[in-house]
Amino acid sequence: MIAKVKAGTEVNPSDAKLSMAYIYVAFTAFLIGAIAGVVQGLQRAGFIDLPAGINYYQVLTAHGLLLALVFTTYFIFAFLNAGMSKTLGAFPDKYRKTGWIGFLVLTLGTVLTTIMVLLNEGTVLYTFYAPLQAHPLFYLGLTLFVVGTWVAGGALLAHYFNWKRENPGQLTPLFGFMTVATILLWIVATIGVAATVLLQLLPWSLGISERVNVLLSRTLFWYFGHPLVYFWLLPAYMAWYIVIPKIIGGRLFSDSLARLAFILFLLLSIPVGFHHQLMEAGISPFWKYIQTVLTFAVVVPSLLTAFSIFATFEITGRAKGATGLFSWWKKLPWNDVRFFAPFIAMLTFIPAGAGGIINASHQMNAVVHNTLWVVGHFHLTVGTTVLLTFFGISYWLIPVLTGRRLTPSVNRLGMIQTILWAVGMFFMSGAMHLLGLLGAPRRTAFTTYQDHPTALQWLEGMFANQATMSIGGVILFIAALLMIYNVIQLAFLAPKEQTEFPIGEVSSDASKTPPLLENWKLWVALAVALILVAYTVPLMDMIQNAPPGSPPFRPW
Repeated sequence: MIAKVKAGTEVNPSDAKLSMAYIYVAFTAFLIGAIAGVVQGLQRAGFIDLPAGINYYQVLTAHGLLLALVFTTYFIFAFLNAGMSKTLGAFPDKYRKTGWIGFLVLTLGTVLTTIMVLLNEGTVLYTFYAPLQAHPLFYLGLTLFVVGTWVAGGALLAHYFNWKRENPGQLTPLFGFMTVATILLWIVATIGVAATVLLQLLPWSLGISERVNVLLSRTLFWYFGHPLVYFWLLPAYMAWYIVIPKIIGGRLFSDSLARLAFILFLLLSIPVGFHHQLMEAGISPFWKYIQTVLTFAVVVPSLLTAFSIFATFEITGRAKGATGLFSWWKKLPWNDVRFFAPFIAMLTFIPAGAGGIINASHQMNAVVHNTLWVVGHFHLTVGTTVLLTFFGISYWLIPVLTGRRLTPSVNRLGMIQTILWAVGMFFMSGAMHLLGLLGAPRRTAFTTYQDHPTALQWLEGMFANQATMSIGGVILFIAALLMIYNVIQLAFLAPKEQTEFPIGEVSSDASKTPPLLENWKLWVALAVALILVAYTVPLMDMIQNAPPGSPPFRPW
């Protein structure tokens, strides 16, 4: 049975419970991951010593997994589940139950993996690179995590196709369309990580196989690892395209352009993993070149998004009376955290995207590869562009789900929290970028390398030093605590009131959306074709001409 809540009303209460379950786990992981982050940052700078029984790489693994994988995944499913209930109507009971099953399997995997990390049996960092070997339960937890997302994602897809059957010939609401693109991207991408965990790492950790093909394992990881970035970014883009126009009192510039951008992300964000392996031997330069070209092609939908969003801003400002070249900026709601936080995220994506172009360029990558530059880039893209957008979503989504309202006091605290996060990231990520240019390596605990002059430069420089990096980390931690406080206020303490789920409308001047854009069979087929072109020959070579493989290493 379907609960009697029509599409276009607020989120069905039963669907809201599932989304809030995701929110609770997400921000619990966020808090633990933030604590781990500030601790490892202070240790790396030499400010503190970790207690006996806790090592730097253990804390670093917890920080990466809990923030980059757990927090983001849970928050994304909370957002998508709520938005699908809002725009397509309440989930049928069988799909809602499937969603809960996915949540439970996902959470079981999360708990299992986290326990192994806390017990120092999974200290293999966020990338879990072979030949570092974790406990079999760590890999089992990863497997359950991925399977849980498949089940939860399946419920979202089933709800979409059910809506299509009941509404033949109608254009799917933009939120539903973008959700399908995001989930399809995730499912196709996670095939790679599932393959390496199930067929390589888990048997290896159980002793079934003595050695592992390291190059194949890393290649399968990055087949997943780069589209993972777009799994984080696409929900942020959804908020920019769909929610922000409503919050600023305007309309989306173009529905067609938004859908085209998401299709291009689906097509182009998967067959590009080799640009993370440009310095890795064993991969032909020809195939690295092919995937680098495809990497630069991914810039196109990002530029389309930037054009569309800022066109929406200008059209809205001029509709409100702005006449000068840039006077429309004054018409935007700068004192509303629901807009301010995502806007700061958008601005941050400009230098973050520029850094990505450097990382994907073979010659320039040789300079910054495996240095703190890469960590600084990662914190700009995911740690700022994605997270600040997710924070901005939280300020209205949690009140929608809990039947409360965003109070003026929480809005003010949210503005402060956003500014603190941006300032902290400026110092931390800025120092990381500069230290990377000076050769400071990533993934290393505090060391002076026997007082080597180059290493001392990383410690004693003016702005480019590890102390600046840690100061930024402390500011970020304060902002994280303030975010947790705001979440508690919005979830439990704010006054009761129905809050609108902001869904923007398309400009009346926009052209009609072509039905071809919703031909998922075509787009998935093209995505698979690109993947086969980019990966078939290199993977066959890695398997057929594999070296003897590596035994396990557990240096911690």
